[in-house]
Amino acid sequence: MLLVGVGGQGTILASKILTEGLLKAGYDVKCRRSTACRRGGNVSTQIRFGDKVYSPIMGKGEADVIVAFEKMEALRWIEYLKQGGEIVVNDFEMPTIPIQIGAEQYPQGVLEILQEAADTVVIKAGDIARDLGNSKTMNVVLLGALVKAMRLDEIDWEALIRKNVKRGFEEINWNAFKEGYQI
Repeated sequence: MLLVGVGGQGTILASKILTEGLLKAGYDVKCRRSTACRRGGNVSTQIRFGDKVYSPIMGKGEADVIVAFEKMEALRWIEYLKQGGEIVVNDFEMPTIPIQIGAEQYPQGVLEILQEAADTVVIKAGDIARDLGNSKTMNVVLLGALVKAMRLDEIDWEALIRKNVKRGFEEINWNAFKEGYQI
């Protein structure tokens, strides 16, 4: 699977929790994180898991699932999705630095393009997180949706979330996970 977003969205935290959970479930897991140097840059994590995995790196057309924390990032990485793969996309715009400085334009009709190209689940994780009381938990909302979609129910996600999130934010993140899981 491929998790993509913009620096500052919590993509790395979600991938860390996911990777730990998969390891605890007994899978062989390989993970490769690629991050921009600062907030507003591109972030991607490639995660492969199974009985035996030799490399985290996937080429174009190899990802079973793309989880996009920002919708333009799904479009940027769509060529990595295998035929018949699925996209879980946050209906959220967080312009990257090139867009912020006017070097690029934010594309129009992103969700429509994604829905025409692949099986796409659109989640308004930002709205859900805001309704819970903390918009920064949208990454955990998406994690919950991913866990449900991949049927990874045998893992103690509550313990992993409570262990990995910032102290004092355990309960709201657990609630965010449960909301995402129910979508």
